[in-house]
Amino acid sequence: MQPTGHLRGDAVRVGGDARQRFYDARGYGRPLDGDEIALSRVEAAHLLFRGDLSGIELEGDAADAPDDPVGFERFFVASAAAADRFAVRFLVYSDLRDRGFYLSPAREPWPGGSDAPSDAVDFVAYERGQTPDTGKVKYPIQVVGERESIAASGLAGRTLAVVDEESDITYFAADDGRIDGATDYEPPGSLAGVLLADRVVVWDAPEGLYERGFYGRPLTGRAADVEGALQLSLVEAASLAADGRLSLSASVGDAGADASGKRGGSEATTDAAARIVARGRDVEGDRFDRRLAVYRRLRGADAVPKTGFKFGADFRTYLDVETVEDLPHSEHLVRVVAEDHRFSPRELSLDVRLAGGVRKEMVFALTAVGDDHPADDADDASVDADVAWLSVDRLTP
Repeated sequence: MQPTGHLRGDAVRVGGDARQRFYDARGYGRPLDGDEIALSRVEAAHLLFRGDLSGIELEGDAADAPDDPVGFERFFVASAAAADRFAVRFLVYSDLRDRGFYLSPAREPWPGGSDAPSDAVDFVAYERGQTPDTGKVKYPIQVVGERESIAASGLAGRTLAVVDEESDITYFAADDGRIDGATDYEPPGSLAGVLLADRVVVWDAPEGLYERGFYGRPLTGRAADVEGALQLSLVEAASLAADGRLSLSASVGDAGADASGKRGGSEATTDAAARIVARGRDVEGDRFDRRLAVYRRLRGADAVPKTGFKFGADFRTYLDVETVEDLPHSEHLVRVVAEDHRFSPRELSLDVRLAGGVRKEMVFALTAVGDDHPADDADDASVDADVAWLSVDRLTP
């Protein structure tokens, strides 16, 4: 005959040979005095579901006398009413148990409490075949319903278990997504360009700027009679200007510029970075500062960021560019978000699925650039911003 559990507070106590039967042999619960153990509600429900407990006596319910324990259905409904997100946590616990993992609740005084990297973690799953006494944590599991939101900050190191409206479970691994490249190119320090509405043109760009540094895009065509003209995006131009490598000879739309975009005389401006950043903010608001901060971090890590527009991202990255003629496939898709960003599971799934479909790693760049920028800080707001990297990928436990 299977033992009966007794609900006491938020734990279910089981006596008899429970320690040997459930804790020692199968990693359920935590030991108490003698052979008694305490089970979390999810663990107790799973044992009821499997038929390993004959029932559970509910605490403080006059309708259920001590000799009238309830079965799985009644206990499940009562626990769903009493415990936060009980239903989705039970589904994930049961699924991972079926996959051969032992799990513990990631809170004290349960065994997994000391192994949880964050309060947001619900369970820790140990290496297959390992018990809480001897096992190494394989997955710190954070359970999320499809309609909840997920804080991006601090997510690295966790495994997300997303339960959708049809009770299917999708797992994601979140890790540190730092990107390091090996592109060896130093841009020249004497570039001059014209600032247009949403890009900068360098008329006499050195060949290596595009061919080896993969900056910009040449202004060419089959019948073109123009050589050396290179169009830079605003983030590319702002980064070069911030490093003192690009000056502006003119800005279309500025007072004093003629129809060709040239000013009277040759003017190598000293505030090129500020003017380009200001134009970028005019074009896309504070998002420009975040993208510029990430662009500069990637270039500083010897990676080459290019637009990720075709993939619905901010950038795609090339780690080792020798020449554009022998260009490798890009390795990452990078989406730039604020450091306090909260993902919706649907948004996260879409990004990760798309990146996987084109054989790239999905990386999120969490930036600390603020939303308000006084005009006098236009040249440095994006240059020194903090960036944290987060890589997210699909996982099959």
